[in-house]
Amino acid sequence: MTAAERVASHDEIDLQLLYFTSTSLSADGRTLVTIGERDGHPNLFKVDLGSGALRQLTQNAEGWLRSYVYFDGTPYKGFGKASVSFDAARGVLYYLQGREIRAVDLEGKERVLAQLPGDQVTAFTHVSADGRLLCVPTTDEAAFTEDDAWGEKHRGIDARVQRLGLNSWLRVYSTETGEDVLCEPVPRAWVTHVQFSPTDSRRILYNHEWPSDCGIRRVWLWDGANHIRLREEGAGRSRQDWTCHEMWERDGSAVIYHGLYSDGRAYIGRARFDGSAPSEIRLPQSWVRYGHFTVGPDETMLVSDGYYQGGPEDESRTSPWISRLDVDWAGGEVRWQVLGRSDSSWDSQDSHPHPITDAEGRFVYFTSDEDGRRAVYRLPAQQRPPVDEVTFGAS
Repeated sequence: MTAAERVASHDEIDLQLLYFTSTSLSADGRTLVTIGERDGHPNLFKVDLGSGALRQLTQNAEGWLRSYVYFDGTPYKGFGKASVSFDAARGVLYYLQGREIRAVDLEGKERVLAQLPGDQVTAFTHVSADGRLLCVPTTDEAAFTEDDAWGEKHRGIDARVQRLGLNSWLRVYSTETGEDVLCEPVPRAWVTHVQFSPTDSRRILYNHEWPSDCGIRRVWLWDGANHIRLREEGAGRSRQDWTCHEMWERDGSAVIYHGLYSDGRAYIGRARFDGSAPSEIRLPQSWVRYGHFTVGPDETMLVSDGYYQGGPEDESRTSPWISRLDVDWAGGEVRWQVLGRSDSSWDSQDSHPHPITDAEGRFVYFTSDEDGRRAVYRLPAQQRPPVDEVTFGAS
């Protein structure tokens, strides 16, 4: 088995990739951007992939912001670990510091872009492919302030949103001027993930987080005029299914997602925008461990940090594996190749591997704390032979 190569590490700083809906790699492939945490204070760092040199870009000393996933942060204060988006072509990172929306380039030059209202809770953000727009999703604060809502984490928040008639908002800002160019309400929704189409910044993919009818209410598209549900009941799809981690394909023609059917079987899915029903492929019966699926350079390749189960000796409660999937969506078939191990602890959001590929699909990058501190590793995406290879889906 080829061991993963460690490409970003530090003896005193925990390093991790950005959330996987944003790349962490510069367009020229020479620089990796990471979140680094030392003494409880996260900041942004860049890593020269040639020399391994690490440079700190921000100077936060206020801990981390309370937001979705980071429920233990400080209200309206600190660095937003969930908030970072990278404009890889122009080398600019966007993030939240308290209520401020900030931008910092790869030389550490920083500016304040805008300020968020004080009665809103934030989550994951996204920058458009042309670098001109930043989308920041927020939810009315009342969803989190009744009783001990923050202590509940995800439990009960969507139900509270429904009962109180609260909203989320798709807030879009000009990255040049900071102007608020869109503030689109999403009624009775808790929105935590947003992504511009890679080919049309008028279209924003977004979610409803932890809804009771997740099979049909998770994945949505704002097309500039309408809110469109992307997964409906029918042909084996149920509102009682679990659906998550929606993500654009790189050409903007479709969206992938995954989850569990109501009978407990895991699946991966793909929704196009031509009026056709989604394509979904069931995974092997025992492959039900939590994980993520990320797009490769085209619609045929995905990477994952979960689901695969190698056999009785694979007793970890979380997945230790990094895999490549070659998918024939029309034929309903998957060739699943295990590339190697992450061996991360999965003890928090920060140690989830969250694998991504480079633009060419040559390497899979991921986070792991296997050596005691979080660091970034990579594996070749074309490893031959793979650790294991399984083909399934077609009957």
